[in-house]
Amino acid sequence: MAVKLGYQNVYRDPHGYPEWQQMGMPIDSIPAGQSRSSEEPTTPGPLYGWAMIWTLLGVFVGGMALNLTPCVYPLIPITVSFFGGQAGRGNLVTHGLCYMLGLAITNSTLGVIAALTGGLMGAILQNPLVLIAVATILVFFATSLLDLWELRLPGGLTQAAAKSYSGYFGSLFMGLTLGVVAAPCIGPFILGLLTWVAGLGSPWIGFLVFFTLSLGLGFPLFCLAVFSAQLDKLPRSGGWMLWTRKLMGWVLIGLAVHFIRPILPESAEVFLMAGVALAAGLHLGWIDRNQADFKAFAEMKMVAGVAGFILATFIITSWAMHGPGVAWKPYSNVVLQAAQRSHKPVIIDFYATWCTPCRELEEVTFHDAAIVNQAEKDFIMIKVDVTKGGNPVHEQLLQQYGVKGVPTIVFLNKKGTERHDLRLVDYLPPSQFIGRMVELGKSDN
Repeated sequence: MAVKLGYQNVYRDPHGYPEWQQMGMPIDSIPAGQSRSSEEPTTPGPLYGWAMIWTLLGVFVGGMALNLTPCVYPLIPITVSFFGGQAGRGNLVTHGLCYMLGLAITNSTLGVIAALTGGLMGAILQNPLVLIAVATILVFFATSLLDLWELRLPGGLTQAAAKSYSGYFGSLFMGLTLGVVAAPCIGPFILGLLTWVAGLGSPWIGFLVFFTLSLGLGFPLFCLAVFSAQLDKLPRSGGWMLWTRKLMGWVLIGLAVHFIRPILPESAEVFLMAGVALAAGLHLGWIDRNQADFKAFAEMKMVAGVAGFILATFIITSWAMHGPGVAWKPYSNVVLQAAQRSHKPVIIDFYATWCTPCRELEEVTFHDAAIVNQAEKDFIMIKVDVTKGGNPVHEQLLQQYGVKGVPTIVFLNKKGTERHDLRLVDYLPPSQFIGRMVELGKSDN
């Protein structure tokens, strides 16, 4: 994502590719100071491995949960009735798959478009005013889900989207238009997810996230369409559904806090998130007066209330027990000269408070006990904060080291020469970062 600091164009690619690789430049035309290594990127991107699996699982479960919103739940009998009418016009499983395909096409297209604009959107999202605006919009939609006001689509648009067609195309069309009919409830979540995907900047991840969301949203309806005899076992609409709507309103408020994290001090971020969890638990568990005609509802409310208290306690406790982090030194020639005299390698972290991967590195990697101990004994750790820009010393350093974006971590060996193969331009977990520290400690050139 491209971000401007002062007069420089500072570039951070979310996949870790150097700028010359992004542009498709041949090896011979690599700018001076860049590594000529033909190796793959040093970091695999913002989502990979188990992080990708757990994220997609959470998105799938979230998609299923959207079926409990007041805009989608009433569509269940209509959907099942539609598929029941298609019984003599083809295989019900095929109809259900067409329905889910239509839903996936609509949402996945949105995800890819958002990801393709990721460079522009990502740059915009680095502006604190824009982050505040996005959070305000999410809170605005959350107040609707909390029943402070009602969001409605024009009746004509809803009727057009709900128009019925026969055959497999009818099933496909119903899936394509479900998002329009359900927009007042699922729209705010789609907005938050679109903004997050745009920040990642990967069309593949954008497609995968929204395709998974569509599978989660369509899977319960698909099952009920195939096994329509189970429809009479569903609980009737009522207070429990309004309670679920409020639950999702609190989820949106939590998402709003997530978006403004980069511009908040760490302590303010922790107490704000804990406050949201505590308030949600109180509201959903005890203040809300909605009732339902099945006994498990009271237990659901109690579980939600207790979960809010546990989450708030966990957030505060984790922060309070957070061990000391790396002891950083400000950049100066004196520090570098002292490092050479003591034959210690140097790690320079180019950092900005609005940079999410920078904060993740600081809060996770640079607070890991093994890394803190290793840094204290064998390394000189320097941090260059380029949050505000305009500092001539920092601007000179950005040019000197060819820094194209943040985060950028430069590794200098004991002679003060950079190890270009170790340079880091994205988040890296502690277990992998310490490997680079070990490699740097063994090198003399």
